[in-house]
Amino acid sequence: GLWDGAALIAEAAGRGAYVGYSMGGRFALHVALGRPDVVERLVLVSATGGIDDPAERVARVASDEGIARRIERDGVPAFLDWWLERPLFATLPPEAAALDARLGGTPEGLASSLRLAGAGRQEPLWDRLAAIEQPVLVVAGELDDAYLARAHRLVDAIGANARLAVIPGAGHACHLERPDAWLAAVGPFLAAGR
Repeated sequence: GLWDGAALIAEAAGRGAYVGYSMGGRFALHVALGRPDVVERLVLVSATGGIDDPAERVARVASDEGIARRIERDGVPAFLDWWLERPLFATLPPEAAALDARLGGTPEGLASSLRLAGAGRQEPLWDRLAAIEQPVLVVAGELDDAYLARAHRLVDAIGANARLAVIPGAGHACHLERPDAWLAAVGPFLAAGR
């Protein structure tokens, strides 16, 4: 699950700045809470502290299981075609979708990541986030209404050491859609920790 994965990430990566996008952002949050000794700075991109409603979490687990089965049945290329057509990625140009890197995944690995670390499997962390003492930059795309709202909530829950960066004209994959603006926001934040 997310806690076990975070422990493995912390062990492998050691001390430094942790930057995570989407599921990676949820893993980075778990590293910050479970192994704060290794986190110098934290960048959370299109991330969330979890789904509050238990019924919504159960529904998400069921949805993720259906997606995992689709991946196993259809393979990675067909799954990616379907996945990138979802409204979440409507603002992601095909040439920025990093398809070569995404095609490197295996059906087993992608399905397993959904089953073990999908959003429905994450216990809500909102009431624990004030324990994060390191500097945190929360990043969201201006056009990604749902995750922009979650970004505001993350900043509020973490407190005074967190700040928000909104990437103009970008959606969920804001680092791929507007890498220039993303780097302009994240670069100085990371450099301040050196």
